[in-house]
Amino acid sequence: MPHQKRRKDVRNVAIIAHVDHGKTTLVDALLKQTGAHVFRDGETAIMDSNPLEKERGITIFSKNASIMWRDVQLNIVDTPGHADFGSEVERILKMVDGVLLLVDAFEGPMPQTKFVLKKSLELHLKPIVVINKIDRPNTRPKEVAEMTFDLFCELNASDEQLDFPIVYASGKDGYSRLELDDADTDMTPLLDTVLRRVLPPVGDVDQPFRMLVTMLDYDNYVGRIAVGRIFHGKITPNEPIVLVKRDGHHERGRVTKILKYRGLRQMEVDVAMAGDIVSLAGMENVKVGSTLAAPENPELLPMVTIDEPTISMNFAHNTSPLAGKDGGRFLTSRHIRERLKHEAMVNVGVRVEETASGDRFKVSGRGELHLSILIETMRREGYELEVSRPEVILKKVDDDVLEPVEEVVIEVDPEYQGPVMQAIGERKGEVNNITMSAVGTVRLEFYIATRALIGFRSELLMMTRGTGIMYQNFYQYQGFKGEMPSRQTGVMVSMSGGKAVSYALWGLQERGEIFTPPGDDLYEGMIIGVNNKGSDLVVNAVREKKLTNIRAAGSDQAIQLTPPREMTLEFALEFIADDELVEVTPKSIRLRKLHLTENERKLAAKRG
Repeated sequence: MPHQKRRKDVRNVAIIAHVDHGKTTLVDALLKQTGAHVFRDGETAIMDSNPLEKERGITIFSKNASIMWRDVQLNIVDTPGHADFGSEVERILKMVDGVLLLVDAFEGPMPQTKFVLKKSLELHLKPIVVINKIDRPNTRPKEVAEMTFDLFCELNASDEQLDFPIVYASGKDGYSRLELDDADTDMTPLLDTVLRRVLPPVGDVDQPFRMLVTMLDYDNYVGRIAVGRIFHGKITPNEPIVLVKRDGHHERGRVTKILKYRGLRQMEVDVAMAGDIVSLAGMENVKVGSTLAAPENPELLPMVTIDEPTISMNFAHNTSPLAGKDGGRFLTSRHIRERLKHEAMVNVGVRVEETASGDRFKVSGRGELHLSILIETMRREGYELEVSRPEVILKKVDDDVLEPVEEVVIEVDPEYQGPVMQAIGERKGEVNNITMSAVGTVRLEFYIATRALIGFRSELLMMTRGTGIMYQNFYQYQGFKGEMPSRQTGVMVSMSGGKAVSYALWGLQERGEIFTPPGDDLYEGMIIGVNNKGSDLVVNAVREKKLTNIRAAGSDQAIQLTPPREMTLEFALEFIADDELVEVTPKSIRLRKLHLTENERKLAAKRG
């Protein structure tokens, strides 16, 4: 094998883990240690800059940072931990030469730990295992280290990969140790381990320039920005380059700007070379997976394969009678089409297809959360839209129909184990393992069809009185499982438009849970609550109390309304049936029937 040139002054490393195992907090500690960012009082999770990330406390988008340690530049990429954003992780791993695999010292390896580790081992990366959160009570770092080793063996890691270093750390308190008995100092042991164990990037500065585009950014002044790692050569502003697309077509252009990370900020530089992770402006038609190359050697670099989407929904512009009255700025199908095309270009995990109707779009993603984040982002940007119930994407192989199956872990108190097991059995789940955790909760591991999980999370919270915890991760495609349990209740549908009246809602609340507070605008076909009887019921929620000039002690009862459910996007998507839609506007989330009038619904039912 020919000798490969490496850059000794750079290391590229990604931080991967299951959701909520402390990736972003660990990056905070590294930034503090190296002085790359000055933290204000109370400032935490600095990498989670998106408002949605701050609200939910999870990482959704991959982000870069750069720190200097012992005269070596460490390019760190923080990745999402949730399975629905796995496409971000898959792309990022192509940019780096090593990974820090974080494992919670209490929880141990979880489903997403297995997913991200599998992807990194397939790319022949050598992980550094970081047992994080050792400051927590009831931790079991030694046991977790053994469980992690077993996971490596299960995933057929090579002998070299099995020889992984272990660092014990607390990202929150800002210290790391090579041995559990070592004194608490700072993050030096972890940083030194990264320098020692992560290979310097391969790259020959003398070869023609080649860079793989793994992310896209956008700037109002310079247009589309390609983010990726330079594999060979070097580049300077104004230099001519060729965009090599995945289909083999070439497009010539010039580099207008080169940006590199210094801490959390991007700085303009005059030159970038092999091994650097950079942002280049100048190529307006660049897409994720394309290659930017020197004109004399326009070769396509291999791209990591991204797993296929498993869930789809139909998106359309808002057609309800209240469209345009909630402050939305983008109301037409043309606006929705342009926004979804932009999303599909930037986010390779999303697929957008036109439907036969022309004004509806089939949007496919990796899970409910993946698509609900897109809907919530569009809503905040001023779009008004309506979306259908999530549906799984089936595959046909020969004569067999296959559907996606998830690997699910549920943690509940022992008294709720029976009802949860019964619910899993009704959904045709296969129990894989049952264990007791260190704090006395029961951990259930099982395989279940993705179809059966739609709507299950809210049911789990109700069964366990809000204490149940559920993690899921795509496992594989298996044979079609047949019919699944559906929603057992019907809905109450408004028969006319107007303002919701307390007196009318008071008379309806004994039939089921109410979604609409008094004074809210209603329209015909809007869903205002649940009908426990199991069938849909058309109701009058705008009925006023008939007033007379005769006083009667019995008829003047005080109206006591149960507080209505606060409608969230996750609940709405899980709740609706096939003939219902979620109406999403910047100010409101409403449920409605696909056909607004009762006559239209009866005709649709006859047509089947």
